[in-house]
Amino acid sequence: MGASSSTNSLPLGIIADAFARAIAAATDYAGATSPNPPVGCAILDAAGNLLAVEAHRKAGEAHAEARAIAACRAAGTIERIHTIVVTLEPCNHHGRTPPCAEAILSTPAREIWIAETDPNPRVEGGGAARLAAAGLTVRLLTELDHPDTARLAAKAERLVAPFVTWVTTGRPFVTVKQALDETGSMIPPLGRKTFTSEASLTLAHRMRRRADAILTGSGTILADRPEFTVRHVPDHPGRSRILAILDRGGRVPADYLAEAAQRGLRPLLFADIGEALVRLGAEGVHEVLVEAGPTLTAAILSAGIWDEHVAIRKIGAGMPDHVTISRNQNKKG
Repeated sequence: MGASSSTNSLPLGIIADAFARAIAAATDYAGATSPNPPVGCAILDAAGNLLAVEAHRKAGEAHAEARAIAACRAAGTIERIHTIVVTLEPCNHHGRTPPCAEAILSTPAREIWIAETDPNPRVEGGGAARLAAAGLTVRLLTELDHPDTARLAAKAERLVAPFVTWVTTGRPFVTVKQALDETGSMIPPLGRKTFTSEASLTLAHRMRRRADAILTGSGTILADRPEFTVRHVPDHPGRSRILAILDRGGRVPADYLAEAAQRGLRPLLFADIGEALVRLGAEGVHEVLVEAGPTLTAAILSAGIWDEHVAIRKIGAGMPDHVTISRNQNKKG
């Protein structure tokens, strides 16, 4: 993005490590920050020492940059701040919290690295431009000449992908989770609800934790009465999710809906997927996780209305499951 003043830039390996730490911090809170995106921030001194790593934790609370700066202030290291590394362009507008660009300008920071620029078309005045105008060197992750740049950029992009989809289209980011056995079937053995490994179950529950809503069909409800709660990893405290059920025939029992509500879910019934996605977008859902049976899963994949497809394939007894993650480059609708 260019710089308006020269600085003693840190070694690229140190910047790459700072990006990795900021991305990891933000990932821990993915699913907890809606309607804001998850953001991480790492702060370094002029020697490359890590002073703070923080993340935005919940809407209405301090943003990642403000939290990291506050951590430096509490530790007595604020005057050592030299380089700030963030996963998303600092905000430059007043919302529920003050602008992060102004918080950064209250420090002696001389350089800032940004992974993703702000995609929100409703926000006027970019934070990067404000910081550059004040004399800071502003650089993008894509400028980092390091072997880890592509991997870090992909992780940073995925962090904000649901927010980008929602803020630019009004629709949620659709993630389809599909578990397949050795024969390619999604149907578990009789008497069981799953056939995947413990590691795959943990992955599935991490995906559930970051989602704002879960979408399924009435057939899955009638066959398994799934709980759709986060159990294999700690959930975000006080987190509530929408349970969107496609139920054109009104087959889902009232007692299941009542039990789902007691588990902290908000059940909503829909006649079709299009209606569901419109309503979920209006409800502020950034990411919806599809956990459905073979028929509905196949319909969503073939219709091209998905954004990400996570396929968990069982290879064989005693072997780790094979996980593939695909992004839809030709999404419809």
